[in-house]
Amino acid sequence: MSEHVTERESMEVDVVVVGGGPAGLSTACRLMQLAKVENTELSVVVLEKAAAVGDHILSGAVIEPTALNELFPDWKSQGAPLNTPVTRDEIFFFTGQSKAVKIPNALAPKTMHNHGNYIVSLGNVVRWLGEQAEALGVEIYPGFPASEVLFNDAGAVKGVATGEMGRGKDGEPKGSYEPGMELHAKYTVFAEGCRGHLGKQLIETYALDHERSPQHYGIGLKELWKVNPLNHEPGLVLHGAGWPLSEHSASGGAFLYHLEDCQVALGLIVDLNYKNPYISPFDELQRFKTHSKIAPILEGGERLSYGARAITKGGFNSLPRMSMPGGFIVGCDAGTLNFSKIKGTHTAMKSGMLAAETIYEVLKEGDLGGKDHTHFDSNMRRSWLFPELKASRNFGPALHKFGPYVGGAFNFIDQNWMRGKMPFTLKDKSLDHDSLIKAEKVTPIDYPKPDGVLTFDKNSSVFLTNTNHEEDQPVHLQLTDPSVPLEINLPEWAEPAQRYCPAGVYEIINEKEEKRFQINAQNCIHCKTCDIKDPSQNITWVTPEGGGGPSYSNM
Repeated sequence: MSEHVTERESMEVDVVVVGGGPAGLSTACRLMQLAKVENTELSVVVLEKAAAVGDHILSGAVIEPTALNELFPDWKSQGAPLNTPVTRDEIFFFTGQSKAVKIPNALAPKTMHNHGNYIVSLGNVVRWLGEQAEALGVEIYPGFPASEVLFNDAGAVKGVATGEMGRGKDGEPKGSYEPGMELHAKYTVFAEGCRGHLGKQLIETYALDHERSPQHYGIGLKELWKVNPLNHEPGLVLHGAGWPLSEHSASGGAFLYHLEDCQVALGLIVDLNYKNPYISPFDELQRFKTHSKIAPILEGGERLSYGARAITKGGFNSLPRMSMPGGFIVGCDAGTLNFSKIKGTHTAMKSGMLAAETIYEVLKEGDLGGKDHTHFDSNMRRSWLFPELKASRNFGPALHKFGPYVGGAFNFIDQNWMRGKMPFTLKDKSLDHDSLIKAEKVTPIDYPKPDGVLTFDKNSSVFLTNTNHEEDQPVHLQLTDPSVPLEINLPEWAEPAQRYCPAGVYEIINEKEEKRFQINAQNCIHCKTCDIKDPSQNITWVTPEGGGGPSYSNM
């Protein structure tokens, strides 16, 4: 394969932020706010892989406004799209398709109470944050994914390079070829979201996760529906656990949130430590909608959107060191989600704001960049972020170790009675990708056929994501060893990529008497599940050409 056809141009800035999500934009906004207060010149660039800010953002989402209140105290008058305050919480344990036990709010961990929070489209909130960033003087480059970390001679991060454009599937340059651009910065902030591919490299390069528990993940699948006004209660938050995942000894949780305009957001989070290789998270979501508590709400409604995204949920015990020479890693790229609250937006924003304050402080003192400012950790410890995450450190491990009943009881005591201050820390040292049992030991799951009214297939669902990739480009789902899917994953685990992918990217094609492993990269919705769950750790997700991927609306 040809290397660079032409030399890459470079650009010098003070700070580069990789990722235009809540963490990245909060970093950029806070930097410019500090600079404006002291009338300091500061150049801040945000690189966003989506064609437009917010296009790749997907979350439930109930948002806690703590960080937003700090970043923009006047957000209401500025028109931030937090339009639906939570009015009521309901929590169910689903024991079957038509059975559910309602958990009294008094018996739920207090972290599950949502008084004072808002039901939002996180994509719309992020679009608003992007507008605030640009108004403050931040330069945002959508459609320009950072594809490579640049290092200086001392081994410190000196910036990033954007991806090339115009290579064919064969790796050769086309007539439209354009090399990437290098952005050199005093400090680079990585805010790519869950399983960011540069963040993943940096954690390994600098051993940022040394002596931490392994990171843990889930896949969150979501649909947005327009429902009959008679079935709609703005502000109602419903959370559930148990069925359908419990039928296959898997864990996770479900949600249904009532937004404005007769819209409801519903979804299923499937913990990626599940054991049965025949589980299909997508089909489990479709089954969830048939529950007697859920189906009546959707009756007569219309599905508007679909999407999926992996979730970093290891929490405090898995949180890597977040500073490195020349850079910082923040938000879900590091894993700042508070699993006990099922919320990560406010914590991601705060981690970015703390990175911004750390960077601004050292730049003001004449720092020329490239240093490892470990006092970022001290700044975090002095904020509300560190004690909040520490207080929830046992929540996930308790559920994984003890199951929903005993683990739920433990978490009630830990959060409500002990306020997260148990005199010990539970650890979960298992690896999500190493959890599958052999296919021969389990019975394949026969999922019901979709009815096209309440339940749907993958193809029609992916259509709703508005996903698009330039077809003639190198496949961005890279196999370390192309023989593994058919020679190892298929006989051992019935090649689970066919099922864990929520977008139908991976297929086993039967051709006469031979089988072929096919990657439909154009379908990829950038959820990163394959990078996480592949039992052979043979798939690496890298950035496709700029602007590729889903274009979510109101998700």
